[in-house]
Formats: sequence, structure tokens, C-alpha cells
Amino acid sequence: MEEVTADRIRLWYRAHRPPIDALLIALLSVLAALLGFTGVWSIFSLLPSDSVSPWWTLATALPACVLVLTKTRAPWTSLVLATAVFAIDLVTTGGLGPFIVLLDVLWTAAFAADARQRRRLLLALALGVIGMFAAALAIAAAPAPMAFLVAVQFGAFVGTDYWWAVAVAQAHELAELHRQRAEDAAAAAERERIEAVMRERETMAKELHDVVAGHVLAMAIRAEAALATPADEDGDRAALRAVRDAGLDAHEALRSMIAVLRRGGGELSATPRLADIEGLVDEARRSGLRVAYDRDELPALPDAVEQAVVRIVREALANCLRHAPGCEVEVVLRHDGNRVDVRVLSHGGAPPASAAYRGAGWGLSMLAERVDALDGEFSAGPTGADEWLVRAALPVRAS
Repeated sequence: MEEVTADRIRLWYRAHRPPIDALLIALLSVLAALLGFTGVWSIFSLLPSDSVSPWWTLATALPACVLVLTKTRAPWTSLVLATAVFAIDLVTTGGLGPFIVLLDVLWTAAFAADARQRRRLLLALALGVIGMFAAALAIAAAPAPMAFLVAVQFGAFVGTDYWWAVAVAQAHELAELHRQRAEDAAAAAERERIEAVMRERETMAKELHDVVAGHVLAMAIRAEAALATPADEDGDRAALRAVRDAGLDAHEALRSMIAVLRRGGGELSATPRLADIEGLVDEARRSGLRVAYDRDELPALPDAVEQAVVRIVREALANCLRHAPGCEVEVVLRHDGNRVDVRVLSHGGAPPASAAYRGAGWGLSMLAERVDALDGEFSAGPTGADEWLVRAALPVRAS
């Protein structure tokens, strides 16, 4: 309860600080006059010492308090006026109030100033201390040691006030800098998190498309073909075996992906290798395609290039199943020393019985992205009335 009350008092004071400070300084000046306190800077006074009443100090103290109300909105103007009032008070009544107001307004100006303004203000304070020393010698005809002591006292007050304001301002600036850096770091982390999620989703989408979607499509097309022909025990059993094999492959791929997603780390699916192309060709043949496969002896390829070659063949064969079941396909891999050339040419076949097999074109666009990332060339399109060619040229050295 006490902490809540203290917090409320602090918040209230901060919200009404200028008028409260002005009132407190005014009350302090009245109290000093009531106690007969005068002549703080009596050596500078041009008035006869016996004719100065303590109440005369209010003539400069109360107007000076007004500058406390304007210090936040116009710190430099308030500082100039406070200096002028202090100078007048210095050579007249020598009260306490104008000096306190000067320190208060000086603190606010130093706190609000930028680096250049602070350097100028520091120079002005140094000149003020020198001026105080010269005034003590000229006006008060004080001995040099006393004049020096007065200047040091004045410099200690204004110097400490200036140092305190600058230290607080720099602490605020440092806190603001750290806050901004923390916000920037949080924003960067959020962007990285979003990018990581997007990359992960993209990877999952590619794996699902490349591995699972192909098996599921083969199952559907093979079953469709068996249903569209007269009953044949041998043919139907072969179709069921193909559907079973594709289903098992799809199931294994899904299990692998689920395991990676649950445990983290690892590969979503087995890394494609050139040796897998034979299996892709056999699977395509079991699904009804007539595939001819011809390849050169290939050297050891960079992993990214090898995976791209396998994925191109897989997607091209899947498209043949999707768009022209039963077509003839030529899969050719060539190597000329600098690059690997992949060609999948299909012709013939029949349009699919169901429009659901036709796909949305994502596979070819993803292949184009893979090949482009390796600084290769990719093309896919018709080459004749009944032909379709998927071609990619990949540099042997992956970039």
C-alpha cells in the first residue's frame, strides 16, 4: 500500500513538476527573507550594506521563479533571462533564489542540448567563471586569493550542475539506444523466424510434391487404368501390386517426414541419388508408361546437382503419368565435361480420364527454381503436335 502511494506521489510530482519547483523556490526565498538571510554575494553588491533589507531579495527571486515555468518549453531563452536576473541580483541584494533558479534552468538546458550545444554551453560556463573572478577583482576589489576562491565556488556549483545534467542525458540516450537496438534485434529475430518458417514450409511442400504426391498419383492412375479395362486377373493383380508398392513408398516417406517434424533435425526424405533413377523408371513402367532410359557414364557430381537431376526425371515422369498415361518416354542423361544435360521426351499417350490428375503446374516451377539456383538452364514445353520435352542443363560445379 505504501509503495502504491509513493508511486502515485512520484507520478503526480512529475506531471506538475515546473509549478511545484517554482513554488518551492519562492517559499524558500520567502523563508530566507523572513530569517534575514541576505548578501550571499555581498562582495559584489553595489548597494550600501546597511540599506539592504532581506525582503528586497524577493524583488529578483520571485520574477526568477517564473522562468522555472518556461524552462521546458524555451530552455535557452529561460537560461539567458535567468543569467540576467542572477547578474542583477549579484550586484544588488545577493539573494539565494535567483542562483537556485539559474542552476535549475541550467540543468534543463544542458539536459535538452545536443553535443554541439553542450560544448558551447561548457565554454560559456568557463567564461562565466573567469568573469566571476574578474568581477571579484574589479568590483569588490577583493584580494586575488579571495577572488579565486569565489570563482572556484561558483564554478563548482555550475560545473557540478552541468555535469549532472549531461550524465543523466547521456544515460537516457544510452538507454534509448539499447532499447532501439533491442527492438531492432527483436524485429530481426522475428523476420528470421518468419523466413525460417517459410523456408521450412517450402521445403515440406517440395518434399510432399516430389515424393508423396508422385506415389499417390501413380496409385490413382494405375487404379483408374485397371478400372477402365475389362477384368483381367493377371493385369488387375499387377495393378494392385503397383498400387501397393506406391502406397508403401508414400507411407514410408510420410513416416520419415513425421519423424523429422516431431523430433527436429534430420532429412525430410532420403537424399535422391543417380542410382534412384532406375527405380523411378521401373515404377513408371509399372504405372503404364513405356520408358527408354539411356545415360552416359557420369562422374561424381555435387550433391545439389545430383539431386536436381533425379528430381527432374521424377517430376517429368510424374507429369507423363498425369497428362498422358501410356505414352512413350525417352529419358536421356548426357555429360560433356562441363555440364550434365537431362532430357525427358514424351509422345503419344491418352488424355487423363479425370481432370483431377492434371495438376497445377507447381512441379515445373519448382524445378525451374532448383535449376536456376544452380546457374543452370531449364525449359519445358511442347516440341511437336504430340511431343513434350523437359530439358535441363546443369553445370558440373554447383555454385
